[in-house]
Amino acid sequence: MSREAVNAICATFPGAEVSDPWGGGHDAWKVGGKMFACIGAMNDGVSVKTPDIETATMLIDAGVGERAPYFHRSWIKLPWTTTEDELRHRLAVSYDIVRNGLTKKVQASLAPREG
Repeated sequence: MSREAVNAICATFPGAEVSDPWGGGHDAWKVGGKMFACIGAMNDGVSVKTPDIETATMLIDAGVGERAPYFHRSWIKLPWTTTEDELRHRLAVSYDIVRNGLTKKVQASLAPREG
């Protein structure tokens, strides 16, 4: 997978917007102003949110990803060798976690996510 593939997937999520909040070539994907995916300037993978620290630890132990530097322990970094299905799933889970944490008003303003 690649930066372009991640950006293409994230762009399909309702209300998703990309920005470079720190400058230097980061792609930070947000919904309702809250980040759900980030590609760093080093371009060595994509960081995503997991439901909790335990899930992140399990995924790291299983070799799915690694600890995402600079993020909370519930985030993992997926390498570009991640399969497309796994990548789509992890991006969707991360998006859903963040979206479900938004206010009811903001959630209601977003179209339903397909899939």
